[in-house]
Amino acid sequence: MLIAFNKPFGVVCKFSPEPGRPTLADYIQRPGVYPAGRLDTDSEGLLLLTDDGGLQARIASPRHKVSKVYWAQVEGQATEAAMQSLRSGVDLGDFITQPAGARLIDEPPGLWARDPPIRYRAKIPTSWVELTLREGKNRQVRRMTAHVGFPTLRLVRAAIGEVRVTDLPWGQWHEVDAQAPWR
Repeated sequence: MLIAFNKPFGVVCKFSPEPGRPTLADYIQRPGVYPAGRLDTDSEGLLLLTDDGGLQARIASPRHKVSKVYWAQVEGQATEAAMQSLRSGVDLGDFITQPAGARLIDEPPGLWARDPPIRYRAKIPTSWVELTLREGKNRQVRRMTAHVGFPTLRLVRAAIGEVRVTDLPWGQWHEVDAQAPWR
C-alpha cells in the first residue's frame, strides 16, 4: 500500500504522540504504514507512506535517485545567478550538494494558505523557486537557498517521482499506485 498525504505545516512526521503538537496519527488512521522519508515539521506538502519496506527504501534512499520537487518561497527577489549556483551544486561546509534543477517560478496556482502565514515585510519582497533534488539531506533546501542569499520562508514538497501534491487537498490523503511511479 502507498499513501500520498498533503502534510500541513506544523504536523510532526511520526505516529507516536507529541504533547501539544499534531502528528500523522491525527490525519491517517491506517495501521502499519510508515513515512518513506521525512518532511520537517515546518515544511508542508507531499509525504508518502507505505507498509512495504522495500518500496520505502526505493523512495527514500538517495541511491535510487527518485526526484523530489520543492517549491520554496524565499526572502528577496531571487536571481538567475542564484539559480545557476543551485544548478551547479552548493558547498554547504559539511557536504557539497549534487547539481539540482532550479528555476524561478510564479506562486504555484491553487496553493493553500499557510496557517500561520509567513512573516510579511512591506519593504522586502518574496519570490518563488522550484528545486528538483535527487538527494535529501537534513534541511537541505533551506540551507541551499540561504547559501545563495535567499532564505526560505515557506517550503512545500510538490512531488516525489510521478506523485504530485496538486492532486491532493490540504490535510488529506489517498492511496496511489505503488508500482507506477517507481519503475
